[in-house]
Amino acid sequence: MKFMKLGSRPDTFYTTEAVRSVSSEVSSDLIIQVKGSRYLLHKFPLLSKCLRLQRLSSESPESSQHQMVQLADFPGGVEAFELCAKFCYGITITVSAYNIVAARCAAEYLQMTEDVEKGNLIYKLEVFFNSCILHGWKDSIVTLQSTKAYPMWSEDLAITSRCIEAIASKVLSHPSKVSLSHSYSRRGRDDMSCNGAESMRHKPESKGWWGEDIAELGIDLYWRTMIAIKSGGKTPSHLLGDALKIYASRWLPNISRDGFVSKQAGSDSDSETTCELTSKHRLLLESIISLLPVEKGAVSSSFLLKLLKAANILNASSSSKMELARRVGLQLEEARVSDLLIPSLSHSNDTLYDVDMVMIILEQFLLQGQSPPTSPPRSKLGFERRRSRSAENIDFEFQESRRSSSASHSSKLKVAKIVDGYLQEIARDMNLPLSKFIAIAEAIPDFARLDHDDLYRAIDIYLKTHPDLNKSERKRLCRILDCKKLSMEACMHAAQNELLPLRVVVQVLFFEQARAAMAGGKVTELPSNLKALLATQGIDPSRPPAPLSTTTTIPAEDQWSVSGLKSPKSRMSTLRMKLAEDDDLDDNDMHPDGINRNSRLKALCALPTRPKRMFSKLWSINRSASEKN
Repeated sequence: MKFMKLGSRPDTFYTTEAVRSVSSEVSSDLIIQVKGSRYLLHKFPLLSKCLRLQRLSSESPESSQHQMVQLADFPGGVEAFELCAKFCYGITITVSAYNIVAARCAAEYLQMTEDVEKGNLIYKLEVFFNSCILHGWKDSIVTLQSTKAYPMWSEDLAITSRCIEAIASKVLSHPSKVSLSHSYSRRGRDDMSCNGAESMRHKPESKGWWGEDIAELGIDLYWRTMIAIKSGGKTPSHLLGDALKIYASRWLPNISRDGFVSKQAGSDSDSETTCELTSKHRLLLESIISLLPVEKGAVSSSFLLKLLKAANILNASSSSKMELARRVGLQLEEARVSDLLIPSLSHSNDTLYDVDMVMIILEQFLLQGQSPPTSPPRSKLGFERRRSRSAENIDFEFQESRRSSSASHSSKLKVAKIVDGYLQEIARDMNLPLSKFIAIAEAIPDFARLDHDDLYRAIDIYLKTHPDLNKSERKRLCRILDCKKLSMEACMHAAQNELLPLRVVVQVLFFEQARAAMAGGKVTELPSNLKALLATQGIDPSRPPAPLSTTTTIPAEDQWSVSGLKSPKSRMSTLRMKLAEDDDLDDNDMHPDGINRNSRLKALCALPTRPKRMFSKLWSINRSASEKN
């Protein structure tokens, strides 16, 4: 840390009965009152360097011995005034980044200019500030921090703006050109004179070395500094994102789900109420959001979702929430299920998580990558533009379009797995409406789900958590499930799941037996009625489907066990009991698009003979195939 010494005389100030005086053979003739403190000094050394004291002294009446001057609004307090007074007496003073702002404001207040005396305090402070303070990394940050105590004075004297410009210029320059240590706040002060060479032991080791240091600034100064750095246009967006992440972790509090904000580094006073702290942290959060780089991937989805959770709890503006949701949607494939579990604090419902916000994120995700996967966008304007280009450029555009569409398709597959995992988590919420669960599940395109095992798990969990669902609601829930995309393990579990509607069990048993028959390898021809049913479901009877596997990790209580499965006879008896139930299949149950869903299911379940004969035939085929093996 650089410093400057002025004056050569020893310090002769002393205190007697709450009055500060200076030892001198000449009797004092001036009393100066500074914010409750009284100084008994001499006119000659002070008035010869302070134009303001000259004017105030001439305006105030003289007493018999001492003349009184009041400095009620003096910037910097008694410490800054005493530093200026000692300079006038020629007493040695030390100026550094920690007190230069107070000294400069005090000197400006006293009008210690060159017009009064050459080599006055303002001139010396400005030379030190420009030649030493602004050239140092640590000094610039410390000085900028100290301007918070004197915001108006610092702005008028351009101290704040010059410090910000100096910091930004060092960030934009190559790290090797910055001759100051990394993380000044975590190292001891290495004081040195202005003319001394600064230690080179601690060199910045990475391109983002500055993020931790400027995180010590308050949000107003930090915001202005980051704007200056961004406007330089030389700092990569991911480094800006890393700096914002450091700052958020430094100042944003630990927030519980009930909205309680813990007091930590962000609070300046223990007397602040919870409401005041929440308002302060809300401003901090919204400022961070406004500084986020526009480039995709500059910050991680996890960090964006953490900000979104904080925005929900701190009741940030809707525009801030929507901006975060839009950014998360652009890179949703990078998110984790735990990141999407955003606490819900809405008074309109008692759900644990904000499902509506996740729906908005999904909509934002699906809005991108809408171009066709096999050809570039076609438009009149685009056609005219392509006509003037060479064939090489046309081919390049075509390849780029296919590449971007392919990446979008891959991201949809990843998001589908994430959403199915998210559905398994929110399905445990007893207050989650069925409509919201279905809306989230149906937001994913059909092609994005290569298998429906994870979706079936979510449905199974929802049925267990909501046992009061009626028959119509259970059928409505299971419409989103495609039994053809269930693995053998999932089919075994679903065939014995008494919570599923009858139609789903019939579908599962049928596809399970058809798959087993084709997997035997010995059966070359299936009965015509089975072929017809397979064809209605888009299955090629000549090609056995490959078994599907799942990769989602789920709790032990929700895992499917293939041990202890019911025997074929027991399974058929289960089906008979279900068929013996109320055979009302709700013929009036219409899909929102107006199509009667029962027609398709009846076509699937309609058998040319009795159901018992059909399933008996399936079992006999399966047994004969296994015996031959």
